[in-house]
Amino acid sequence: MPVVSIEDCSLYYEAHGSGPTVVFLNDVGYGAWLWGWQHPALCGPFETLVFDPRGTGRSVVENGVTDDIDVFARDVERVLSAHGVRRVHLVGTGFGGTVALAYAHQYDRVRSLTLMGTALDGGRVSTDALELMGDTGRSSLEPCFSEAFLEHAEFIERIQAWREKEDADPAAWQAQAEAWCGFSCDAPYEITVPALVLHGVEDPVVPVEASRELADGLPNGRFVELAGKHLAFIESSKHVNDEIIGFLEGVREE
Repeated sequence: MPVVSIEDCSLYYEAHGSGPTVVFLNDVGYGAWLWGWQHPALCGPFETLVFDPRGTGRSVVENGVTDDIDVFARDVERVLSAHGVRRVHLVGTGFGGTVALAYAHQYDRVRSLTLMGTALDGGRVSTDALELMGDTGRSSLEPCFSEAFLEHAEFIERIQAWREKEDADPAAWQAQAEAWCGFSCDAPYEITVPALVLHGVEDPVVPVEASRELADGLPNGRFVELAGKHLAFIESSKHVNDEIIGFLEGVREE
């Protein structure tokens, strides 16, 4: 699979399908397994591209991972440039949502934004909940899923196996977390592309009010409330996939 080699790291990515390109940007520390519920639904009518941020999965970094969100946004540009994509739809969650906002503010390839569990200011992120997410074991998923979902032991074991194989190492996780918490989008009114903002109403990592503020701050933002916690887009995947596909098809027709 393709690898983009730059000065201090190699960025691994995969692209499948054909049509307008949709790029998925991972939450803090998580590997591309995170998009296993959205990728199959979009791959076909769209080209879907996933990649491992530096220090995550198969993206190897030589001298430690930065906590500068602009570097992560620049990595997105490097991958898209290498892949030869002119215009993209970005789908980001949590940390990946902030990378999407930073990228949209700095580069002109973005056709639309879909943002989940994202805030304009990293100061809205609960550091206690974020720290719990960075642990291992079942407790690390408590900020992400409902108790009913967590009771599916076999499924949770599968997620934990994916995490062990694909997630960032502790140093890279910490750097991504610091980049997320240090982020601030000071001029959201300059990001004028259509934006779909989705958020779990019980999210303990980013309060739902912060997502409503994000949708209100973007000139073409629309807010959709989801049942669930921080990774509500997994637990409510059918609803979320319908929302995303309808949104992207609407943007494509404009």
